[in-house]
Amino acid sequence: MIVPTIRPMTAADIAAATRIWRLAFAQQFGAPDPERYRTDVRTVETRFATCPELCFVAEREGRLVGSIIGMDWGGMTVLGPLTIDPVYWGQGIARLLTARFLEAADARDAPLVALYTFPQSATHLRLYESFGFAPMQLTPVLTKSVASATARATFRLFREIGAAQRAPLLAQCRAISTAVLPGLDLSREIAAVDRLSLGDTVLLETEGAVAGFAICHVGDGEAGHGNLFVKFAAVRPDDAAGFERLIDAIEAVASARAVERVTLGVSTARRDAYRRLIARGYRAQIVGVIMHRPDQPGTLRPDLYVIDDSR
Repeated sequence: MIVPTIRPMTAADIAAATRIWRLAFAQQFGAPDPERYRTDVRTVETRFATCPELCFVAEREGRLVGSIIGMDWGGMTVLGPLTIDPVYWGQGIARLLTARFLEAADARDAPLVALYTFPQSATHLRLYESFGFAPMQLTPVLTKSVASATARATFRLFREIGAAQRAPLLAQCRAISTAVLPGLDLSREIAAVDRLSLGDTVLLETEGAVAGFAICHVGDGEAGHGNLFVKFAAVRPDDAAGFERLIDAIEAVASARAVERVTLGVSTARRDAYRRLIARGYRAQIVGVIMHRPDQPGTLRPDLYVIDDSR
């Protein structure tokens, strides 16, 4: 068997890597037309543009056969998605890509690496466990149809804020994420959503200060047509009322953008946050499991009001 070369991804690889992403997930979910699966989603492209240093490909005889991409969130590095051309499944390529990604994460002194995978797949669990990952609680990805919504919370949108005001507001967002997990920093994601016109970041305000924020992708990009995807959202620990206000703001933005649904992921470890979303009419679309390396809770604690699923 020819051992593939693992190398950093380049912009020239995006089209082939995206096609492999599409084929792999279509096979996983049994989609009837793999070549047309989720053509409205550009996950590989957007994450490469956001964090190219955590993107790698596997190449064999001049042909791309797999890729792995990631996100640098300061105190937490997110691995994935990892996708292999189904023709080459079972040949150890996923292991080679995972090893290369973790070398890069370790070189950045990442204290925690997180990923999202399928709990029903023994193959996936065995792969990641062999690298020291431990499965955490189930993490459903929830959806809710968007109705007409009136904002019941005071908020601003990052894209509407002048350049001179942005640095202090980013610092306030960083203070919230650091309260959730030391070193956690979503500044790069906020900047990418703005720079690439992927959606917007909602800044929840209390007495003129940021009390919470939500990074929202809208439409083609990582969300998909007709969808608002909450990639990450947080208020300070134990702020249940702030969490409700933040969801109000997200739903108001979704209504204003005329999307069909809101999609978000929340770990069942965040008990009250999860229950509050269910009470608001959010329902599970798919169910995954977050895995952590090393085995520590990170942001998966019952006192936290955080939305993210490490996908």
